[in-house]
Amino acid sequence: MTQLKRPLFAELSRDESIELLDRNHIGRLAFSFHDRVDIEPISYVYRDGWLYARTSPGTKLDTTQHHPWVALEVDEVRGPLDWQSVVARGKVYFLEPELGPRDREEYETAVEVLHSIDPDALTKNDATPHRRHVFRIHVDEITGRQARSS
Repeated sequence: MTQLKRPLFAELSRDESIELLDRNHIGRLAFSFHDRVDIEPISYVYRDGWLYARTSPGTKLDTTQHHPWVALEVDEVRGPLDWQSVVARGKVYFLEPELGPRDREEYETAVEVLHSIDPDALTKNDATPHRRHVFRIHVDEITGRQARSS
């Protein structure tokens, strides 16, 4: 008779959760407004307690400008009983370089961070030039879980 393997479920530490965010660059951004909740895939970069990203005009931009509290989920899945998942929660801050020197500096920092995964982002060679709205999310809360089959 074969023995049934049971997965081991556990919480990820804060450091393990941050490491998962740091080594990945695609997640799902959840946001809500009134009685509607949406979730959309997004590319991002984690750096020093912030998630940096950019977006194009549309639902995500319109909604988060009015209701800036969001959650980002990132998963690493190796199998049905072998995975790690992190949820980071925080507030969206849109970076507008024309508002002043400090805003310009924050925007330039964000662009530099985004260039770490896409050197052509926000340049004349940008593959997605419609994604011109740069933002960052301060990671106020982070939680992670994992399952291991062995």
